[in-house]
Amino acid sequence: MSLTKKARLGLVAGLAAGAITLSACSAGSLGTASSGSASGSAAANVTITLLADNSDSTTKPAQAVIDAFNATNSGVTVKLETRAQGTDGDNIVKTKLATGDMAEVFQYNSGSLMAALDPAKNMVPLTNEPYMGTVEASFKTSVTSGSDVYGVPFGQATGGGILYNKKVFAKLGLQVPKTWDEFMANNAKIKAAGIDPVIQTYGDTWTSQLFVLADFANVTAAQPDWAAKYTANQAKYVDEPAIKGFQRLEAVKKAGYLNKDFASAKNSQGLQMLVKGTGAQYPMLTFVIGAYSAMSATAKDDIGFYAQPGDDAAKYALTGWSPGAFYIPTSTTGEKLDAAKKFLAFVATPAACDAQTKAIAPSGPYMIKGCTLPDGLPAAVNDLQKFYTDGNVSPALEFLSPIKGPNLEKITVEVGSGITSAADGAKRYDEDVKKQAQQLGLEGW
Repeated sequence: MSLTKKARLGLVAGLAAGAITLSACSAGSLGTASSGSASGSAAANVTITLLADNSDSTTKPAQAVIDAFNATNSGVTVKLETRAQGTDGDNIVKTKLATGDMAEVFQYNSGSLMAALDPAKNMVPLTNEPYMGTVEASFKTSVTSGSDVYGVPFGQATGGGILYNKKVFAKLGLQVPKTWDEFMANNAKIKAAGIDPVIQTYGDTWTSQLFVLADFANVTAAQPDWAAKYTANQAKYVDEPAIKGFQRLEAVKKAGYLNKDFASAKNSQGLQMLVKGTGAQYPMLTFVIGAYSAMSATAKDDIGFYAQPGDDAAKYALTGWSPGAFYIPTSTTGEKLDAAKKFLAFVATPAACDAQTKAIAPSGPYMIKGCTLPDGLPAAVNDLQKFYTDGNVSPALEFLSPIKGPNLEKITVEVGSGITSAADGAKRYDEDVKKQAQQLGLEGW
């Protein structure tokens, strides 16, 4: 199962989370950049609404982008409307799309969750808009359905991997591992020093999924077309190379490398263990950077990040999660459609990134070309940025396939607790995804 917006806010999402000089792509140049089909014809005094979830990590940067747009663009005014998060918010979005009552622009997840909204029916394609040339190609795949692209990125990318206490590593003379064997060798040294090598927090069940989900870059390194075969029911988690994520989850438990309270500990407690150094490493998404950085004066510098190691150091890569996006529903027409496109043309510029940065410290790279990060960010953000700068990132499975089972976190808790074997857990998850694949009408299921 992919980590939804709700999960990211409990995990990802209680987490979320410098000024950058506004680039040349602001007020004056926007009129030119957004001309033509992008929206140069937007009528005067048109007001449109952006619907977004009500978390601080969404509303603060969204309002900042709106304010920057309204201050530099005449003829169009954007207003912010909020909705609930999680399942309730998903239901609101789906209901509004179904009834034609959606705001002129709305914020939502990318990847498989976007695909479930039936973009061809419910969203305006942005494929040929001039401003889409500024959107990173790695992001476009996460908002593509069929042959069309439907969203403009909002927020920053995150990574799945291992957060680690740099002071512990320095004290024990450890290097960041690039293979699983090196990872396990480090764990042995950490345990010998009386420190919990691997933090797990199954009191928040979603956190149990990271060893499986963050291993996907290693899956694609071994078999580049695995996601396509998986979608066509021609590849399974119970087989190589995908089963290794479950085996790695099993291995750290069998080796005795977990904190004693792994079954009941919550995500916030796991972050505290990491910051205090009573636990050395925490498999996690980087959206928690803001949460742990607030736990001590030095936490932002003490905690680093690396990708989940695999079998081959030469193929070491990050599993990346794309940010959400802004979309235009098909119910937006006429002058309001022109206005909505004009707004999205602004969102796709470094000026919009700058506005977001001023509102809330970035926790990862932006997916707009020309956007940069300010100095003084947490060490883990800079570690994450390097993977994107080097182009050493594989999208998480949820951005390559619409299939995700609802029970992965329950299964990974059992495997990670030693209740179920890796092989049995992988087999159960293969069964778990079958119903959804059939509901989607995918061939081969």
